[in-house]
Amino acid sequence: MGRAPETARDPRPPICGMRRGWVITGVVLSGLVLLATFPSLRPHAGPAPAPASGSAGAGDSPKHFVYNADQLANSSPYGQFPLADDPFRFMPCTPATVPPPLDDTSAEKTWASRFDPNPDHWSWVLPREQGNTTTGGDPYAGRGIYMCGYLEVPLDYTNKSDSRIARLAVTKLQVSGLARQGDTSSLSAGKKSARTIVIEPGGPGGSGTSYAWRAAQNITQRFSDGQFDVLGWDPRGVNASLPAVACFRHDSSRDHWTLLTSLHHAVSGSPRAQLKLVDAMNAAVMRACWEKHGDLGRFFGTGFVAQDLERIRMALGEDELTGYLVSYGTGIGQTYAALFPDSVGRVILDGTEYVRDHRLRGGFGWTALDNGTDAWRDGFLGECVNAGPEYCALAKPKKDGANQVTLKDLETRMDALLTSLVNRPVPAYLPSSGPTMVTYSSLVDSLYGAMYNARSWPALAQSLSELEDGNATLAATLLETSTWWYDPEEPCSANPVPGSDNELGNIVICADSYDAPGPDDLDWWLSLWGNMTTKSWIAGNSRFYSVLPCRHFLTYWPQPAGVYRGDLNHTLKHPVLLIAETYDPATPLRNGRRLLQEMGKNARLIAHHGYGHSSRDTSNCTETIARAYIMNGTLPDEAETACYADEKPYLYGVQKQKVAAAVPVKTQDPVEAWREHLAELSYLDPRL
Repeated sequence: MGRAPETARDPRPPICGMRRGWVITGVVLSGLVLLATFPSLRPHAGPAPAPASGSAGAGDSPKHFVYNADQLANSSPYGQFPLADDPFRFMPCTPATVPPPLDDTSAEKTWASRFDPNPDHWSWVLPREQGNTTTGGDPYAGRGIYMCGYLEVPLDYTNKSDSRIARLAVTKLQVSGLARQGDTSSLSAGKKSARTIVIEPGGPGGSGTSYAWRAAQNITQRFSDGQFDVLGWDPRGVNASLPAVACFRHDSSRDHWTLLTSLHHAVSGSPRAQLKLVDAMNAAVMRACWEKHGDLGRFFGTGFVAQDLERIRMALGEDELTGYLVSYGTGIGQTYAALFPDSVGRVILDGTEYVRDHRLRGGFGWTALDNGTDAWRDGFLGECVNAGPEYCALAKPKKDGANQVTLKDLETRMDALLTSLVNRPVPAYLPSSGPTMVTYSSLVDSLYGAMYNARSWPALAQSLSELEDGNATLAATLLETSTWWYDPEEPCSANPVPGSDNELGNIVICADSYDAPGPDDLDWWLSLWGNMTTKSWIAGNSRFYSVLPCRHFLTYWPQPAGVYRGDLNHTLKHPVLLIAETYDPATPLRNGRRLLQEMGKNARLIAHHGYGHSSRDTSNCTETIARAYIMNGTLPDEAETACYADEKPYLYGVQKQKVAAAVPVKTQDPVEAWREHLAELSYLDPRL
């Protein structure tokens, strides 16, 4: 299946000083002010945002748009947007197409005023054949387009008397493009496709609109030969959706506490003292979230996100859901299938979670440790040795005349390097930022993040090889690229500078496990931390810090709304397709097999033998099954099918390049490769 020739870019400008890359600092909540004391009374509700008046009711179609003479005079060659009675209020994406604030009493008018009639300012897809850029003098004929909009849904599905809404940001790749007014040469131009592939990248906290900008062209080619539209949405509280959940006024305030609260168990000195410090910071953050957002923390659990997904299906006007849901998105998909079994169409769950685990205390963390260490040993190190020194810097012998590096040799060297960092960080200097250090905690977090994407391994291997030799510049550069939320060199927009929604993910995790039985004292959590890091030194700290904040969730939101606690074995309209990976560092193959056992005939499973998180380690076998399923609804007869990745890490594309040209294969600049890795993972799991 062909991949799109170019990744589309979101035309909306970055916020001043806000890094869009992936942040790897340990999954830890940090706060603006460390609060030593808290009220003894448990608050049950807080100030609520004002209802969005002057707009359509949640879930209803918007009022018919009436345009004045000036607006009609400025109409584009493709007409005026948004179209009347379009529940998504779609218009061509430009830097202005951000949903209006919830307190805007004229939200529909505000949104309509953001339409830019100049097609040259819109986000068109490049034509499939680069040489054919015009048709009949129209430079945009036959080209897909990105459409932006929003959908209003109830904030609380369980309380009809609550008039508050959530405004979900959506971005759609419309493969048919748009039809010019009066042009009848193309009957398909401007029409929605027979199915729409709804996508969600994970998290919790991953942005579906960002995922659409990055991957929609590839997804429609991969699963439908470019025939189906692709729609991504920001789940409630995420990115451009409203209400937004930012518990820090500025991201620099979060950075202020990060290094203090992200130390790993191995370097904490006193794990108990470190745990008390982080726990106090988590308490401060949860209080800040409640002070800023009141009772909103009750309404962000996966159950309500699944109900939002059903509203999206209904707004699309399609009888059943077609979807590609990844990582945490598979948890949304499992919950959706249980709540709306008659709406399930052709849905792929890739990188499969098992949502029953998330109902357990700390379950989001300790149930996900199967593969992290194996991916490091068998994958990052083992495949490095197999690829050899031409393609992996760590496979080069460190002494002249030494024998070929073995896996045991490389394990010993890496153990020595990591142990040295436990004893003392390595100082470094970077012209871009000045003095810095390579620390054990920051490096291990980066190692764990790299297990999500094997294409990042050559750059990481080179940095570790140079670090072994006493040169910390590349390692420090990669860590500096990864570490901070705030970047003062990012360009500014004219909009105010809000904090990012990093805390939203923890609120979702805690809401989904709010009624978990068992102890909740610091001794229990200290024991859990030790057990998790013993089981997986590479993943244990990161996963532990993602669940520790739940100690303080119930203080402010004791009864989350809409949490699903039922079974997953409902009879579905169509079976779903599960994809689970052998070396996935976050969602192990065991998850897919347990889910398959519970769902029975309502699911099929691909056991994808490869590296990385989800089926990014491409397999023609997996791709063929997935495309046949989305295109025709066909599935293998067998409950489980084994598929194997086509290539090995460190050697991606090598054979193809050698065949194409009898010259040495050019290697990608390691810093650029690492930035690409971070950009890809920024929407998969923003907490890492």
